[in-house]
Amino acid sequence: MGLAVVTGGSRGLGYETARALKEAGHDLVLVAKDPVRLAQSAATLGANYIAIDLEDIDAARDGFRLLLEKYGTPEILVLAHGVMSEKMSKTLRTTNEEWRRVMAINLDSVFCALNILAAPMAEARNGRIIIYSACLGRMTGPGNAGGLVPYRVSKAGVNALVRNLAHETGHGSRGLLVDAVCPNHTRTDMGGPDAPLSVEQGADTAIWLATRSFDPATDKTGLFWEERQVIDW
Repeated sequence: MGLAVVTGGSRGLGYETARALKEAGHDLVLVAKDPVRLAQSAATLGANYIAIDLEDIDAARDGFRLLLEKYGTPEILVLAHGVMSEKMSKTLRTTNEEWRRVMAINLDSVFCALNILAAPMAEARNGRIIIYSACLGRMTGPGNAGGLVPYRVSKAGVNALVRNLAHETGHGSRGLLVDAVCPNHTRTDMGGPDAPLSVEQGADTAIWLATRSFDPATDKTGLFWEERQVIDW
């Protein structure tokens, strides 16, 4: 098994995804901001790690470059980091600082990770990229209901970025798969203790996408998934 890199890997959905990939035999590199918690999670999983402040795009770029130099090209890249916007962050009430904070973490750093790490994965013609998005990022259904605007728009941007990258890389015909996943309302620090789904349930589709068999003649990538099914966004 090859190398798996998981951002947001120190807790929640990222940790659960990393745990499953480690159990499947992959070497791990975890990425998160808090170096203490990250080191503890990495020690528990027997993983390598690198602390990166994903709100700072220049620091993110440097961190991902260092990761690539130190550990090599991943076969699996799971981007599970993210933040929720303030509850009252509607379009006409959101401050510049709140907009920039959420966009930097949820979208800019995703672009940065793809720009640095997905490039050699595409060149190797061997890789799977899974990005945790959200159903609130849909342009149909609940995604355009208003409120939480930085979060919704950042996740819609992630979905669009996934679709665009899949098109650029041949929709799986060249060996690189890229997909977005909605974990639904899960019991994490963000989702809260009363959420209906466990982290195991929330991470199931991402883990499946990272490990599924794929035939480019019949299977699809560049899509938005929920409970192992494609949903419109």
